[in-house]
Amino acid sequence: MTLADETNTDVEIHRKAGHPDRLHIITRTGAPEELLARLDKSGLERRQEVTDGPVYNWHETPEGLSQKEQRQLVTRAILPLLLAGFDVNIEPDELDVTAWAQSMLAHRTSQKPNADPSQPPPPPSAGSPRPRR
Repeated sequence: MTLADETNTDVEIHRKAGHPDRLHIITRTGAPEELLARLDKSGLERRQEVTDGPVYNWHETPEGLSQKEQRQLVTRAILPLLLAGFDVNIEPDELDVTAWAQSMLAHRTSQKPNADPSQPPPPPSAGSPRPRR
């Protein structure tokens, strides 16, 4: 049983005690190939342990990255997983807020063709909901 199985999530991201050189991205037992492929595509390295029972898959950050670079890499991998409907949990100390904001901005920009993120949004139309005072 993996940490993701124990917490009933699809993905658990944490740093193993005594292993400051890598972040570990643990998926549930029997995770779908779509999830594993998304993690591969994000630049994380897949690992596998074959047992007499289940096959355990997990990912790690590549060797040679600083802890900051590791946090940035895994943080950028989270949004596509959430958008695909996967449940992801990350230790708060391992989340890079700047990388998260950049991922959100890139996603929002990709959803609005020809949008310029440096321009302010248009004023609300007459039918738009307005904040209450």
